[in-house]
This record gives sequence, C-alpha cells and structure tokens, in this order.
Amino acid sequence: MNQPAILAENIGKQYKIGLREKANKTLVESIAEVFGSPWQRLRTLGEKSTGDDLFWALRDVSFEMQPGEVLGIIGRNGAGKSTLLKILSRITEPTTGRAIVRGRVGSLLEVGAGFHPELTGRENIYLNGAILGMRKIEIDREFDEMVAFAETGKFLDTPIKRYSSGMRVRLGFAVAAHLDPEILIVDEVLAVGDHAFQKKCLGKMDDVSKSGRTVLFVSHNMGSIRRLCSRAMLLTEGTVSLTGDTDTVVDTYLSGFEQYATENLSDRTDRGGVGKVRVTGVEVSVPGASPETALTTGGPVRFLFRFDKLLRGMCCRFTIVDQQDYKVVHFNTSTTSSEDTADASLGNAYVCEVDQLTLAPGRYRMNVLILTGPELQDYVEAAAAFEVAPGTVGERFISGDTPAGAVCLAHRWTMGTVD
Repeated sequence: MNQPAILAENIGKQYKIGLREKANKTLVESIAEVFGSPWQRLRTLGEKSTGDDLFWALRDVSFEMQPGEVLGIIGRNGAGKSTLLKILSRITEPTTGRAIVRGRVGSLLEVGAGFHPELTGRENIYLNGAILGMRKIEIDREFDEMVAFAETGKFLDTPIKRYSSGMRVRLGFAVAAHLDPEILIVDEVLAVGDHAFQKKCLGKMDDVSKSGRTVLFVSHNMGSIRRLCSRAMLLTEGTVSLTGDTDTVVDTYLSGFEQYATENLSDRTDRGGVGKVRVTGVEVSVPGASPETALTTGGPVRFLFRFDKLLRGMCCRFTIVDQQDYKVVHFNTSTTSSEDTADASLGNAYVCEVDQLTLAPGRYRMNVLILTGPELQDYVEAAAAFEVAPGTVGERFISGDTPAGAVCLAHRWTMGTVD
C-alpha cells in the first residue's frame, strides 16, 4: 500500500495574541535582533503568559491524503485554513502534533510568497526552482511555458517589487504549478486575479490533478471546490468538523450559514474590516406590508441596513447568494441613479428597494460589505437570509420546481403551429 503523500497527526497551533509569528530571518536580521535590542529580549523572556492572551488557531487536526488525491479545505474566515497550509508548507511549525509531507511541494499561499522583492521575475523563477530542488536544465524546460502562462514576459527582467499584486499572483501560480511539484498547495490567493486568470488557474489545477499529483486547495468558491476536489474537509474554529465526499461536506458547510443569519449582527465577531463603521442590522420585507408577509417571485422587496454610524463617502454593497453558493446579483450605492434620494429621517440607515424581484423561488442569503474609499470597514457573510415564494413575472407563474437557475425574466414565446 502506498504511503500517504500528506499525514497530519493531532496538529495544534497556538499563538500569543499581540505577538507576530516568528518567520524565517536572514543572518543579518538575526544578528541585529540579538545585539540591537538585548534589553527588549530580556523583557520578553521575563514575561509570563496569563492564558488569556493565548489563542489556539488549530486543535487536534488529523487527516491524510493519498498520492494523486485532490482535497478541498473549506470553512469560515478564521477557521484555521491558512494556518494549516503554512504548517504543511513548512513556513511555520506546529505547537503540537506533526505533519509528514512526502514529495516536492509547490505552494501559493499569499501574494508574492517565496519571491525576493529585489530580484527580477526571471531570477525569482530560478530561485524558486532551486528551492524546490530542481536543476537548471529542468527549470529551462518549463521556463517558456511558465512565462507564457503568467503573461509577464514583458516585465521578466523587472524587479518583483515593481509588480502589481495581480502580476505577482500570475507569476507565483505559474511557478508553483509548472515547476513539477509532486504536491501543490494553493490558498484563496487566486481571488486577487481577474476572472479570466482565475479560470485559467482552475484549468491548470485540473490538469495537475489529472496528472496524478496531489493537490490541497483552500477556497471560498464552492463551485470550484465541487469541480476540482474528490474529497473535502470542513474546519470550524480550528478543528475538523467533517471530512468526506465533496458534495456532502459543501452542503453541510452551506447549511450552517442559516444559523449565522439568525444571530444578532452586533454580536457577530466573524467579520472583516477596520470597523470604523459596522452593520448592526439587516431587514428584508415587502414594502408597506407586515414583516410576516412572504416575498414572492415578481413581487416588490425592501432591504433595510442599519449602521452604528454614517461616514462621509461611505459605500454599501451587498450580494445575494443562492443555496448552491452562487452569487446571483450585486447591489452597490456607488453606482448611482437619478432615482436615488436622501432622507434624513432614516437616521443611520440605508434602504434599497426593488419593484420586481426576479429571483426564482428558494432560499437565499446576503453578504454585506461597507467601504470608505478603498478602505474596508465591515464585511459580514450571511448577514441575513430570506425565502422567496412562487409568484408571477410578466404574467407568467413561476413555480417552486424550477429545474435550474436562480433568476426569472419576463419573456414571451412565438410558436409555430401544427397542421
């Protein structure tokens, strides 16, 4: 029987809140740390942890992957996914347990990971290949295909520090996927690229998996997880809550959003952003009707957002997501219309009204995001959930047994007749 390509046994990772993780340092940095701040080092050694400042990012995580298997790791923000990948990639050490990884590993965990900013794109390709243990002749063989995939040939002799984030991601993925790794580890970093590049990367990952290499993939895109992964693992607050066939694990994960959507938004801690503005409540209703009135396909709907305060230039965005985790429609206050108005009586609230809701009957949830300029203030997944009952669009009744699709459009047919 083949030995597992990856074996994780009771992995735990503990952090001290407020301290940065010690990364690999250069010799110069290590010497500077020893001699440049001896008193700070003595103070640090003398400090004792109270227990309240310790945080377990992972606890007792155990699993194994056979050679050629494609495993998807899913979970909410803060579940420990990225920490686990860093341990498997040897970027950080576990506090407890051990990870055995058999084979050459190609990792893409964050923008520019593994690149030296002062070196050119060409130099970084050869550097990464050498780190993976490849000979120059092996890197030469893949070089042209790698550069063509990344679409960075024009900037190949430019230092990486001058690359945009998108260029770094393209080159980083090309290096990780083409330098013949036996194990490919990819985090959600692909979300930085544009749609065409994401599609190309997913295609390449599919090719890599079909060639018999082992792939570990972390993503919030459940469609990609379903498409690429033969098995999935769900992390919840640093522990493995479920491992099994992909559809079962993904369905379990998505059903958990219903629970989050019923919680008081002011109590939710699983959110992103710097927090100068927070969403405190979301209400979905039929305009002018009682709160219990059902939403229907083709009927009107009113979305009300409450905030703890308003800031000048604040932008509110929300996305409606269906039960298959597909983003159906997106709303954004920064795309203006002559019908938009201001109403001081609303207080710290925004209202979005839709005259005809063309969603098919079913269950949906809302992700809400607040920006001020480029700065993310708040992001809440599953801020609210709602049900849409069968209704009428363009005089055509839309029942609850729609075979596919989440959107219904008013339409008409012209049909030939039978003699």
